[in-house]
Amino acid sequence: MSDGTAKAARPAALTPDICVIGAGANGIALAIAAAAFGVPVVLIERDATGGDQGPLAVRALIEVGVRAQALRDAGRFGLPAAEPQPNAAQIHDHVQRALATDRANHAAERLATLGITVIRGEARFTSRSTVTVEGQPIKARRFVIATGARTIPPAMEGFDAVPVLLESDLAGLTRLPERPIVLGGAGAALAQALHRLGCTVNLVAPDGLLAGHDAEAATILRRRLLREELALHENGEPLRAERTRSGLRLVLSSPAGETMIEGSHLILCGPRRPAIEELDLDLAGIRHDGSGITVDRSLRTSNRRVHALGACAGGAATAPSDRAGEDHVGPVLRSILFRQPMKIDPASEPRVAWSRPQVASLGLSEAEARKAAGTIQVLRWPFSENAAAQAAGETEGFVKAIVDRKGHIRGVTIVGEDASELIAPWCIAMRAGLGIGTMAGMPLPAGARSDASRRAALSFHAASTTRPGLRRLIGFLRRFG
Repeated sequence: MSDGTAKAARPAALTPDICVIGAGANGIALAIAAAAFGVPVVLIERDATGGDQGPLAVRALIEVGVRAQALRDAGRFGLPAAEPQPNAAQIHDHVQRALATDRANHAAERLATLGITVIRGEARFTSRSTVTVEGQPIKARRFVIATGARTIPPAMEGFDAVPVLLESDLAGLTRLPERPIVLGGAGAALAQALHRLGCTVNLVAPDGLLAGHDAEAATILRRRLLREELALHENGEPLRAERTRSGLRLVLSSPAGETMIEGSHLILCGPRRPAIEELDLDLAGIRHDGSGITVDRSLRTSNRRVHALGACAGGAATAPSDRAGEDHVGPVLRSILFRQPMKIDPASEPRVAWSRPQVASLGLSEAEARKAAGTIQVLRWPFSENAAAQAAGETEGFVKAIVDRKGHIRGVTIVGEDASELIAPWCIAMRAGLGIGTMAGMPLPAGARSDASRRAALSFHAASTTRPGLRRLIGFLRRFG
């Protein structure tokens, strides 16, 4: 073949306005939003579009576990209690129904009808302005990296020889693992769900339960797990894994020496690292480190053509949870399309543990606030004093708000039923810079669980009721009738 023929055979470069690398939830959301404005978009994905469906599969299993536990607890409400009889095939069908809608919304065919060019393959930067996928060059005006993160395999002897499951594997299981060992405190909700569905579960949390959340919240969840008789192993470092005839044996360090746990599968729910190794970022002049791609608060990288969002972004975007980043899409899109200066605030991104009770956190924990914020006030309201929680028999938990002396909200933790929903108004308040007085005056349904947030906020003014000056003012006004 002549040089002229070789050059003629090379595909012409695509020149979209935006090239998105990674067709997970964030990448697809940005591509769809840009395409809605009529902007030419190329979306690159090496695997299936839609990204990792493991978290959604876990959520579906958690909901099945909630129903199973409700049968056991029915006696508290004057109804016949029963031990659930899980049907593995029907549970699998439930998980698949949950995933089916997600797959349909993220299907490559649907994206194509919206005007998005979808390319399958491994994306690699070949210059500061070019990405190549399977020989196809793409010269976009702007690039957005949204490749997410992957679970880090534990560095312990024998790991490669034992049966291992990732969250992503749970989406395709036709039956539940009989004796799973869940490794990672972040897997508390999954461990609890599997335990409720009849599996013999060991939860191993080397860094403690719910690292990154309020310690008091972790204590409440710990009590619930132990009350449900789930085997919990905290602060014991995994030393080695051994293959056995029926599965595996995990050896943990302990104050007394070594502890051995038998199981059928090891389920990894540990830390994750940004999936950026194959991108050849150095060729594009993009700085990166262990936390991910280095970005500023506008999510721009060291290459002005490139943004990064979601779990692959580090630097100013580093957040306590690698699931953060869902609200990065709007700022990036406004920056690219409208040149609007936008800044993100990782501290205002909520973190949720989907266990029962749920734990939702925002901003600083109480311990972090005491170190960083100087004088603080801790406002709290227990669900034991909330009408809705009393009626439902779910009074465990609280709303806790951390404020400074001027009433600025520095952090919030909610433990209890629907904590993931109850945190929403606090997210708005923190993002908008609203003070605790706004939360105290927010109209909420009387007797609802959300009223606990208003009650906690109102307690900020409790100290002022004893001030002598205020009491003298009230006394003076009383003279006028």
